[in-house]
Amino acid sequence: MSDSTVNTSEHIVELPDIIIEGGTLLTMVEGEAPLENTSVFVKKDRIIDIKPLGSYVSPSGVELIDAKKCIIMPGLINGHCHTAMTMFRGYADDLPLRQWLFEKIFPAEAVHATSENVYWAALLGCLEMIASGTTAFIDGYFNQDATMKAARESGLRAIISQGIIDFPAPGVPDPADNLIIGEEFIKKHLGYSDILMPGVFCHSPVTCSDRTLIKAMEISMKYSLPMQIHLSETAEEVEEIIKRTGKRPAVYLNDLGILNNNLIASHSVHLDDDEIELLFNKGVRVVHAPESNMKLSSGVARMQDMIDRGIRPGIGTDGCASNNNLDMFKEMDSAAKLGKVFTNNPVSMSAATVLRMATIWGAGVMGYKKDIGTIEKGKKADIIVVDVNQPHMTPLYNPVSSVVYSANGGDVKDSIVNGRVLMKDRSFITLDQKTIMNRIRAIGRGIK
Repeated sequence: MSDSTVNTSEHIVELPDIIIEGGTLLTMVEGEAPLENTSVFVKKDRIIDIKPLGSYVSPSGVELIDAKKCIIMPGLINGHCHTAMTMFRGYADDLPLRQWLFEKIFPAEAVHATSENVYWAALLGCLEMIASGTTAFIDGYFNQDATMKAARESGLRAIISQGIIDFPAPGVPDPADNLIIGEEFIKKHLGYSDILMPGVFCHSPVTCSDRTLIKAMEISMKYSLPMQIHLSETAEEVEEIIKRTGKRPAVYLNDLGILNNNLIASHSVHLDDDEIELLFNKGVRVVHAPESNMKLSSGVARMQDMIDRGIRPGIGTDGCASNNNLDMFKEMDSAAKLGKVFTNNPVSMSAATVLRMATIWGAGVMGYKKDIGTIEKGKKADIIVVDVNQPHMTPLYNPVSSVVYSANGGDVKDSIVNGRVLMKDRSFITLDQKTIMNRIRAIGRGIK
């Protein structure tokens, strides 16, 4: 028998690099029930087999991950975050969005969001995401060469977009250069990594001019990359756009020609029926950020209405300055419960729906639906193992409900991205936790 194969009681399979053994498997494949006592075989960057525990003999030389008394599931996808804003965690709490942004965050960023600080703060964000079960994220910020470097060192999968805004910004002192710097960022990083994609992020229709929005989309289309934007995050923003243009924000963006399936519209809180219809018809990718919206009192997005119309949104944490954590388990729990309160309907935003938002629908938002978001043979190995042998996870009647309503990021035991183990038994493999946290503490002491 060849050294590259192993004989099992069922058939001969390719010798894996990793076997995740004996857990309850949530494949997130539509209509597929949880599979008890199941093992997942990983070779290089892909899943090569899924087999019942006991149906094979573990070959020597293979890395084994013990998933007994655990849930094996696709890694979570953070559809909207500003990773380096970990440096501002807790800095400006309990303020309205406009005051929070213009009086606190923008001035602090102008001084402290240097390339060096962004690098260390992004490393902390990556560390936090690995620790809490996120395996892929969509990021928008400034000085993004530093975030790209941090993400590369972490091993996480990501879309990392250079921020574009018509104000002086970190790394872009002259707003006239914002589009040039955005395109240079894309050209520098495009094709450099198979798990990292560059892009551009227009802050909002309020902070970017018509020309900036149009040109940013042209750049995105030129390179076949997604463009991010904050859309209708607050009622105040909507009123400002209507006053300025006579149109609601989604209609205004559509008339500019930038509503299409390349656009990732985060928040999307204050949409009317016509705007929801417009986003669906144009194939816009929507991301829900419930905890940030709650904390800033921005409002409640009509997620169930969007889903009923056919939109398949992702879910994201936003930045740590407006949420305080990057824990997608907490975000799922909030999304489900907030949706029920908002609609006065206990079956709205079910656990299964919210988990899809954080996995396979999130993969669709990233443009990676064929590669990640479910656990299937041939897909990329972005997998987490969640320890359910915990008081708050006992008893376990429904694994999906338990993941959404009972679990937290600290229950994640192991994390694998693209077939590479990033955390095993709660120990980080790719990042130095102590060094990163000490550097951020030092940075934080200088932020007033």
